[in-house]
Amino acid sequence: MFHFRRSASRITVDEARSRTRGKEPVAVLLDVREQAEWNAGHAPEAVHVPLTSLLAGGGPPPEAEGRPLVVICRSGNRSQQAAQLLNEHGAHAVDVEGGMDAWADAGHPVVDGRGNSGRIA
Repeated sequence: MFHFRRSASRITVDEARSRTRGKEPVAVLLDVREQAEWNAGHAPEAVHVPLTSLLAGGGPPPEAEGRPLVVICRSGNRSQQAAQLLNEHGAHAVDVEGGMDAWADAGHPVVDGRGNSGRIA
């Protein structure tokens, strides 16, 4: 089992994928990009909540509450901010170094809002 520290730390896209996929994933992949970015392309197993929503006081979606979180954005900047914010509110969150750009570069799947092959915007 993976242990998450209370302070935000960074993990690789390969670590993120291994923690968030399978029949019983250890963590939830939380994509904090804006809606248009999400619609263009995201990881198939990810759940979506824009950073702007978190900053406005919103929390993670119900399927992510009380679970370890692996936070991702396009390049890794917003996810680092989101992971820190989530940790300050009692979550166990880490962010993905390099974000969805690195995810796609590693050859991990990307789907659009309709479930077709997506792209990182």
